[in-house]
Amino acid sequence: MKTTNLAITAAVTGLIALGGTMLTAAPAHAAEKEKCYGVAKAGKNDCATKTSSCAGTAKEDSQKDAFVVVPKGLCGKLAGGSTESS
Repeated sequence: MKTTNLAITAAVTGLIALGGTMLTAAPAHAAEKEKCYGVAKAGKNDCATKTSSCAGTAKEDSQKDAFVVVPKGLCGKLAGGSTESS
């Protein structure tokens, strides 16, 4: 009985440790992305705009308040791309 309890305790402890590692990795991954305004195609924006509350609701191509999330540093290389909303 003690061997079973020890094995279960070790397994649970391992899962908790692994879960903690995954939680700390998420912010680092998110930091490698940035919002890029003015490059989304109509209906392809990633999140709300000043004039709408949902993703996928940009009314026109290159709408200045609509963004897509891109790898950090890419936005400045895209024609019309800006990291700030107009």
